[in-house]
Amino acid sequence: MNNPYVRFFVILMIPLILGFGIGYSVKTTQAETAKAVNNEPTESFPVANKSPHLSAQDPEKVTGSRKNAITQAAASISPAVVGINVTEIQTYRDPFSRMFPDDPFWRQFFGDRQQQVQSLGSGFVISADGYIITNDHVAGNATQITITMAGGKRYKATLVGTDVLTDVSLLKVDAKDLPFVTLGNSDDIVIGEWAIAFGNPFGLFEINDKPTVTVGVISSTGMNLGRIKSHFYRDMIETDAAINGGNSGGPLVNSQGEVIGMNTLIYTGGQSATFVGYGFAIPINKVKKVVADLRRKGKVTRDVWKGFDVQEVDARIARYFGMTKIEGVIVSEIQDGGPADKGGLKVGDIVLEANGQKINAEDDLTEILIDAAPGDVLALKVYRERKTIETKIKLERR
Repeated sequence: MNNPYVRFFVILMIPLILGFGIGYSVKTTQAETAKAVNNEPTESFPVANKSPHLSAQDPEKVTGSRKNAITQAAASISPAVVGINVTEIQTYRDPFSRMFPDDPFWRQFFGDRQQQVQSLGSGFVISADGYIITNDHVAGNATQITITMAGGKRYKATLVGTDVLTDVSLLKVDAKDLPFVTLGNSDDIVIGEWAIAFGNPFGLFEINDKPTVTVGVISSTGMNLGRIKSHFYRDMIETDAAINGGNSGGPLVNSQGEVIGMNTLIYTGGQSATFVGYGFAIPINKVKKVVADLRRKGKVTRDVWKGFDVQEVDARIARYFGMTKIEGVIVSEIQDGGPADKGGLKVGDIVLEANGQKINAEDDLTEILIDAAPGDVLALKVYRERKTIETKIKLERR
């Protein structure tokens, strides 16, 4: 070791030996890490990472954590929701009749034709003795109606009565001790509260004999959608709970398990025939009134009399009366001694609003009168002699 060359060699080898040792250690650690990444762990998954709340020996905690107001409402309502299959006769015009539109001779060969059409919808039982509510557009023209209960039991149903204007039908099956829903109060709905839709979308009820459940919130209330075909949709409930074809007539339920509306329409934006964001339900308080008449009389009698007739305001009428924009309906006739005559309405008055709702067509007035009764007051905002005045008409029995 006294040789300076040997001493120099030893000093040089020390860092080389240390470097080799460190390199071997790093290589071994990297290999183990790569092995673990490749799903080949060197030991069992650490017990510390397992949640004690998901132990197989404690299922009650799992089940209990999943139950909430929505699941309870779904469990209580589902047995009373039904699938509806209907057969109806539809009339259509033979395409060849266009060649001879006004010729009675050819019409006997190429006139109106009839065909049987199968369709489906939803409904819900409202009494133990078998009364069921659905939409008029589901069952109002049916010649044969089959009800499927949750569980698969089927009944033939009869149409007790139907109301085209509000799109409500009442059915009856011959049965006892049926499960039935609790009808809530649609006047105290809170925007933003949970909304649960039940029904038979796309006929899925037929697959497993139970309704489909979708959940959303109440998006808006008091939606006036006007006239669609023969139906008038006023004060509708808007929800983002998914509603599709076949859901019509099913219940819309709050988190307390109370029916607050009947699913009726979907908004498609003109792009499809399926749900793209919002659906609409008839408020259950309105349905209650209609069903009471249908159950008692088989129809809804609307015998209110307003005592005046109107026509729409066009550009020529608006210009003649000095209006800055086209709006309202003009009174074209007043019946002597009628409600309008007693209320001071005059021919030539332009009705702008009724009960706070803008009026731009006769249908707008019809919508309001659908829900009116003799004795109700119609508060009008009227344009007369370039001024806006207010008057009231007390509706009478026709």
